[in-house]
Amino acid sequence: MIVRTTQDITNTERDVEAENGNWRSKRIVLADDRVGFSFHETVIKAGTVNDFWYANHVEAVWLVEGRGRLTDLETGTVYDIGPGSMYLLNGFEKHRLEVDEQMRMMCVFNPPVTGREVHDEHGVYPLITLDE
Repeated sequence: MIVRTTQDITNTERDVEAENGNWRSKRIVLADDRVGFSFHETVIKAGTVNDFWYANHVEAVWLVEGRGRLTDLETGTVYDIGPGSMYLLNGFEKHRLEVDEQMRMMCVFNPPVTGREVHDEHGVYPLITLDE
């Protein structure tokens, strides 16, 4: 049984901030927990525009707080999203999040992230080991 709180993760190697400062993610469950997925709480700042492309993962997102727009950059389809919205990236879609009100979301990744990942906008979100 694994029991942890986000307070347990704050200011540890599982508390990851984007280089541009637009988002912060708490890695609640990682690959080394051996459950087959990773589970993160991510907060994205209001007023930001964020492009993502996870070429190596399927991701399910449950938006708990905040409002904005999700755009499929391949098709141009725009979705207004708010609390209770769920989206599933199952085709490795390039997508944009425009954040009107700060978003807090719960994210599940498969395969699981193993630690402080390096992400770029060319779909690279590799599975690497924890910083040593």
